Amino acid sequence: MSKIKLAIAPIAWTNDDMPELGRENTFEQCVSEMALAGFAGTEVGNKYPRDPDVLRSALEMRGLRVASAWTSLYLTTDRYEVTEAAFIQQRDFLHAMGATVIVVSEQGHSIQGSSAPVFVDKPVFTDEEWDRLTSGLERLGEIAAETGQTIAFHHHMGTGVQTLEEIDRLMAGTDPKKVSLLLDTGHLTFAGVDPDVVAAKYFDRIAHVHLKDIRPEVLAHVEERNMSFLDGVRAGVFTVPGDGCVDIAPVVRRFVDSDYSGWFVVEAEQDPAKANPLQYALMARAYIRETTGI
Repeated sequence: MSKIKLAIAPIAWTNDDMPELGRENTFEQCVSEMALAGFAGTEVGNKYPRDPDVLRSALEMRGLRVASAWTSLYLTTDRYEVTEAAFIQQRDFLHAMGATVIVVSEQGHSIQGSSAPVFVDKPVFTDEEWDRLTSGLERLGEIAAETGQTIAFHHHMGTGVQTLEEIDRLMAGTDPKKVSLLLDTGHLTFAGVDPDVVAAKYFDRIAHVHLKDIRPEVLAHVEERNMSFLDGVRAGVFTVPGDGCVDIAPVVRRFVDSDYSGWFVVEAEQDPAKANPLQYALMARAYIRETTGI
């Protein structure tokens, strides 16, 4: 259990996709409250310093480390070289911060940041786009390995890798030595997938875990009203573990009972004006301790 490290994402304090949510919250408030709530790590948000020395100093005085950071890929819609150049820049930044996992998500054709209905208009890749995605991911995996890092692919609502079938195709089409999976309990539940099914099926390929919960009444509202992903977030579809309908205990237990030595990251994008970030961080920390012993 000591090999599992617990982090929290800054998106509860300030939202990268919707900067108006948490605009008033500073980087210093964010990381100070993370430490106060009892977390050991953080992912990187848009208000974080990009100078590794400056960021390292701010985090070390609070006892925090960088777990990873989101990296957008456009392998299905842009030239590979464009994505590779941006990826290498992110790889080197994260390597300087001591992070061994690089979270990647394919944003080609993504509607996650648009007003399109997230269930009705989600993109569906062609066979040619799948080939570009899988071959590109393997090349990026090789580049990450040059610095001893691993890429973890984030399935995500509003993208071409959202459903279990799409996750299956991605896993079948990539080399396990080059491409790992990020398991997100909230996005899987949002997509109608049991997180424990994915945890069991691809356990040996999971390199990073996002723990988030779902408010089922809000999810039903999103589906009934054909709402966009961002409108669902504004409405409060996501919350912290223990505050919704997702049972994270079976998922976490698989990792606790294994040799897994990566990060668990609490991630629950909410409007901080409605859901006080420190209050919810403390709730999540207490729930995880009580439920899993971590």
